[in-house]
Amino acid sequence: MRVAVTSPYFDFFPELKAELRARYGEVKFPAHRRKMNEDELIDFLRGYDAAVISINPYTERVCASLPDLKIISLCSAGVDHIDPAILKRHGIKMWWMAGLNKHSVVELTVCYMVMTIRRVHEFSSKLRAGKWGGPVGFGRDLRGQTIGIHGCGHIGKEVVKLLQPYGVKILACDRLDQSDFYKQWNVEAVSAQEMWARSDIVTIHLPKNSSTTRLYNAAALDAMKPGAVLINCARGGMVDEDALRERLLSGRLGGAAFDVFAVEPANGNLLLDVPNFFGSPHIGATTRESWEAMLRSGIEGLERAYEAEPGVYPFD
Repeated sequence: MRVAVTSPYFDFFPELKAELRARYGEVKFPAHRRKMNEDELIDFLRGYDAAVISINPYTERVCASLPDLKIISLCSAGVDHIDPAILKRHGIKMWWMAGLNKHSVVELTVCYMVMTIRRVHEFSSKLRAGKWGGPVGFGRDLRGQTIGIHGCGHIGKEVVKLLQPYGVKILACDRLDQSDFYKQWNVEAVSAQEMWARSDIVTIHLPKNSSTTRLYNAAALDAMKPGAVLINCARGGMVDEDALRERLLSGRLGGAAFDVFAVEPANGNLLLDVPNFFGSPHIGATTRESWEAMLRSGIEGLERAYEAEPGVYPFD
């Protein structure tokens, strides 16, 4: 099998590069670390049987231009950049495994809960501006708050577990029956509307698909408890960012912390100028542990690829 690797992260793990080369004689790695456009991707993959990928545009044009390509093995946490109908039409199998980066994302999520409810970003900004002291107001303890978890899959469940020592009330909204897990971890199952109305902090852990894109529109944000905090370490595009900005500036919502944005890179996003908003550049999985796990999965997936089916998990 001729294997081309489009993920630049192998540069940080030379031992995995060596492992991949040892398994497959002909392996090509990219000469740069930027995301390839369609033309670059077609040129790079032409003549190769399999690709180990992260986030690349596997469009109709790309797949139609690569008749030799039969396998793509994903090293990414999500699959929202993949259209299973296109892969199926061109006879390309795929591999993807959920939850490989869950511990890294969960730690970041709980960190952002504490940072936002304690107003760390606001206070730090005042310090940088030379405004030590004065009437800066108060944050709140995480202990005793009500946390709403929207999506209780691989990551949502780990959030529940990591929150246990904090003495919080946990609500969860999920389309699947998670009653056994909820009973074990003292979680109350609620509807989205009830979760929004009761939660001091709402954290999003949903996959991005047609049912979740812009799910957090103006009406949903207005359904949230006044002064509540919104955390998104899942995927961009599920929150109406303009509507969120309005509600943060007016004080209708107390704060928000996002690791993901509708358009990335998010340089120039107006949310970044809002005092009670904290943003980071999609760093949820940027730990050595998470990326080693995802890259290893990409290697193993070359032998475990399957035919993707539209409408079958993880696709909507």
